[in-house]
Amino acid sequence: MERPSAVERALREAAPHEIFDVLHALIERRYQTVAVELLMADYAMTRLQPVSVLPQTREPLSVYDTDAGRAFGAQEPYCVKDGHLSTVTVHLPVSVRGDRLGVLSVTLPPGKDEVATDVIDDLQECARALAHEVVVAERDTDLFLQARRAERLTLAAEMQWQLLPGRSCSRIEYSLGAQLEPAYAIFGDSFDWSASADDLTLTVSNGMGEGIDAALLTNLAVNALRNARRAGLSLADQAFLADQAVYGQHQGRQFLSTLLLRFHLPTGDVEIIDAGSPRIWRLRKGVVEPIELDAQMPLGMFEDTSYASQHFTVEPGDRLLFISDGVYDALSPAGERYSLHALAKSITSTRLLPASQVPRTMLQELLGHRGAGPAADDSLVVCLDWHGRPATR
Repeated sequence: MERPSAVERALREAAPHEIFDVLHALIERRYQTVAVELLMADYAMTRLQPVSVLPQTREPLSVYDTDAGRAFGAQEPYCVKDGHLSTVTVHLPVSVRGDRLGVLSVTLPPGKDEVATDVIDDLQECARALAHEVVVAERDTDLFLQARRAERLTLAAEMQWQLLPGRSCSRIEYSLGAQLEPAYAIFGDSFDWSASADDLTLTVSNGMGEGIDAALLTNLAVNALRNARRAGLSLADQAFLADQAVYGQHQGRQFLSTLLLRFHLPTGDVEIIDAGSPRIWRLRKGVVEPIELDAQMPLGMFEDTSYASQHFTVEPGDRLLFISDGVYDALSPAGERYSLHALAKSITSTRLLPASQVPRTMLQELLGHRGAGPAADDSLVVCLDWHGRPATR
């Protein structure tokens, strides 16, 4: 097959809506494939949706109990032999920098009992190249974004999803995962992250209100924080300028509870400003405990609010969970509040899962408590696994 560089060049030169068609043709020409399919993870991270021109004619696949879902969850290629047709299908994760986008499924022609390692490696390189190009192409085509939705998004949810950096991210020092619910009708909860050579900046927000009003408030605050961060300002000044932007627009009638954190990657020192909620839990050596902070005013509540940073340190092996009020305040059909004990149990029960899978699993457990009725508030879980920077010799 063409070297990865040739595949990447072909994808770069393709029109945004044709990149999968180009890759399909490349793979088909080399392997005489029976089928090549791209499945995108939906916003709720529960289904894998085929990429095709609307309307969809192919049923989505579950991420929990299907072969493609196994590759998606494990983030490893998974081969399945069809004894009746004598074909082998290779399911390959389509991911970029830890952000799980979907699965590339390639069905090879009859006559192969096993797939050679070099073939799997070639196909995995194709899947990686495709992942990078999908992220870029989404700026110019709706094809892949349409494939992500299993149902229609509310306008507020559309605004919120477009605001987010991704749903997972990883590098040597850390792994991040995040999820919002209800995925197709979220209001004001949001998260953002950005990394440089030595710092990771993370914000987790819980905006007041519902619908478009909540989404507009969150968009204002997140973009104000980004504007200040990109200007190179300190964490306290980022909070101050975002506070001024929100107050200037709403005069205290609407405000935003936000955690602002900056992780120093070489040392694990964490600078943090607690401007309201959400709350932080830490799992360290099997022990679950909240991190207590001095709460300060939410962004935009009062004019000229000054913010002060606090510090704590993370150690390799630590897991931090950032959880919004929509989790704590969730009520069962009988009116019982989701208890801190249940939350701690959920944190412990998911301890062996990678950070990218923890938020979805915890929110599924919350749904089991809340029941199938409409949510009174949206819920947010962000999980950060701290690995630390390897020592240099």
